[in-house]
Amino acid sequence: MPTDLLKTLTYLSIHLTIGFSVAYWFTGSWSVAGGIALIEPGINAVAFFFHEKAWKRELPFGLQRLVGQARSRRLAS
Repeated sequence: MPTDLLKTLTYLSIHLTIGFSVAYWFTGSWSVAGGIALIEPGINAVAFFFHEKAWKRELPFGLQRLVGQARSRRLAS
């Protein structure tokens, strides 16, 4: 199994376990916690997609300058 895939699967299992545990702690319901643990990563993936699109278009609040400076430093090293 490729390392990237294994890393992704282990991260997913950690994420789902934490999500389930927190949801169960708040609700006390196995089914609600399971639903939240399964739905949240899907919503998060959609949000991440649009977040990436927005950042590729134009960085907000002067971050363009900061990112440009960081890239320049990285290239100079």
